[in-house]
Amino acid sequence: MALDLQRLSVLVVEDSPFIRSLLIQSLKVLGVGQVLVAEHGGRAIEIIQLVQKDPVRAGAMSIDLILSDWMMSPVDGAMLLRWVRRHKDSPDRFIPFMMITAYSDRARVEEARNLGAHEVLTKPFTIRTLADKLHALINKNRQFVHTKDYFGPDRRRQTMPFDGPERRVLTDKSPEVEVIHG
Repeated sequence: MALDLQRLSVLVVEDSPFIRSLLIQSLKVLGVGQVLVAEHGGRAIEIIQLVQKDPVRAGAMSIDLILSDWMMSPVDGAMLLRWVRRHKDSPDRFIPFMMITAYSDRARVEEARNLGAHEVLTKPFTIRTLADKLHALINKNRQFVHTKDYFGPDRRRQTMPFDGPERRVLTDKSPEVEVIHG
């Protein structure tokens, strides 16, 4: 079943004019209603704050999703994601965040996940892959977890039955884990 994405507002953060244009056109083909654009993470932070402070001037009432390239200058996607998830001035720490990278090795994907990304889109990508990731973000919204070292979507993607006794035990040395519904 196709989703109606007309009401969706997406912030695309990409320094390459070619990839930026490709992302914008792909989102439009998929039916996304509004696409905001930033050339790097610093500009994205300015846009996010402007939308929060003065939506009329920003030209958007909200940002529903961020698609950000990883490698940019002066502020890269990892720094942007850290700001979104942890900074006191971030207006929405729960916003869905898709990291885009040309490096698809396991370590890079795990790093994005550990920073709080919902999804990782690798370059080159197809419209179908982008659509699948968007649908996963919308249809499979995950709880957020907050510990002393992590704030972001629950990194477990599936609930698997476990046949055996519960072995997890909270001790005075166990980190406090708070599950937050976004």
